[in-house]
Amino acid sequence: MSRAFVFPGQGAQAIGMGKALADAYPAAKAVFDEVDAALGQSLSSLIWEGEIETLTLTENAQPALMATSIAALKALEVEGIGIETASFVAGHSLGEYSALAAVGAISISDTARLLRTRGQAMQKAVPVGQGAMAAILGLDYAAVSAVAEEAAQGDVCAAANDNDPAQVVVSGAKAAVERAVEIAKGKGAKRAVLLPVSAPFHCALMAPAADVMAEALAAVDINAPKVPVVANVRGVAVSNPDEIRKLLVEQVTSAVRWRESVAWMAGQGVDEIWEIGAGKALTGMVRRIDRAVAIRNIGTPEDVAKAKEA
Repeated sequence: MSRAFVFPGQGAQAIGMGKALADAYPAAKAVFDEVDAALGQSLSSLIWEGEIETLTLTENAQPALMATSIAALKALEVEGIGIETASFVAGHSLGEYSALAAVGAISISDTARLLRTRGQAMQKAVPVGQGAMAAILGLDYAAVSAVAEEAAQGDVCAAANDNDPAQVVVSGAKAAVERAVEIAKGKGAKRAVLLPVSAPFHCALMAPAADVMAEALAAVDINAPKVPVVANVRGVAVSNPDEIRKLLVEQVTSAVRWRESVAWMAGQGVDEIWEIGAGKALTGMVRRIDRAVAIRNIGTPEDVAKAKEA
């Protein structure tokens, strides 16, 4: 079996995530401790005992999800399933940072600080209420790109997440995204719904955040990854640190090419994908992209035990 590890993005957060892993594995607890120290706050207390509204704030959700993913990975490593057992890693949006931390390209502390900065910058880039995102179900990426172009009418509107063959997310100015929803329905979309997000991610409106991330990424060390990372912007694996840095800046305003990323890994012989961290959103996407790929979730000690026994 050729295996890939993938890491979830925003939306997977839940109060209590990673707590059982931290209780069962000192190595997992150490990840949360390191993230708390890097951020100068007890993010772990918020994750395990806080309010979901506070955890869902972009600046909190992004480092919290990364910490949970890396804690799950550390638990796997304790049981003898290390990162080197994967042929590739990938992550959805912020999950790409989790993937880079997993393969040693960026330290956990630097990753936490980068994600805090990223979350704050993305939130500040567009005033609340001026941007929006919408999920379009039942139309492919090319069709949704055409819908977005028609809906723009001088505003920013773009296909932002190519999640799977039947789910594409558009992002941009609120009025344009609302137009895209109606146009998509008229073109046969099964559903077209506005998403409960605080900013229009992965479109040109995020340019101010990309500038912030260019400066932040220039100040951190990026090492060659132990395992190739499939980049959101390209949909293929990259290993050069300078290229990784450049693509992370581009990622802020560019579409997440998740469907292409999974299809590319399958084309390289990957027949098993493990989602590492909170939730099961990526598992559903993988299933819709290629049903021949076996899937597994690693988010609890029970999941780790099953993986060890498999």
